Amino acid sequence: MTRPRTSAFTLLELMIVLAIAATLVAFAVPSYRSHVARTHRVDAASALYRAAQFVEGALSDGAGALPPGLDQAPQFGTPIYRLQVLPSDEANGGYSVEATPISIGPMRDDACGIFTLDATGLRGNRSGANGTAPPSSECWNTS
Repeated sequence: MTRPRTSAFTLLELMIVLAIAATLVAFAVPSYRSHVARTHRVDAASALYRAAQFVEGALSDGAGALPPGLDQAPQFGTPIYRLQVLPSDEANGGYSVEATPISIGPMRDDACGIFTLDATGLRGNRSGANGTAPPSSECWNTS
């Protein structure tokens, strides 16, 4: 009597596939997270430029607050950053706009912290997750 031939995975083959999958995940997840963080930073930077453009046009009207949609980044959907216009002083050229990460959002512990843009075009970051922010070129880099 002959036994019918069945095909199945052996335990060794299954372990090899799981090891390959774990290696791929170990490299893919951190890369994905850094990509998402960079995307959120680009959203914050572009929202600051939109807000600055609005403030430039509204300076003659004396508008002090940003309208809905311009007061958050991304502009639509769940906010990751809140934007606000800061009062003028002699250093910022007339106004300054800042984007602060939401306290319960995914960027709350980001090293770049709060993004700032003033009327002179000076871009900056302050008070990151560890109390200091990296150079602005690292945070504002969109490439």
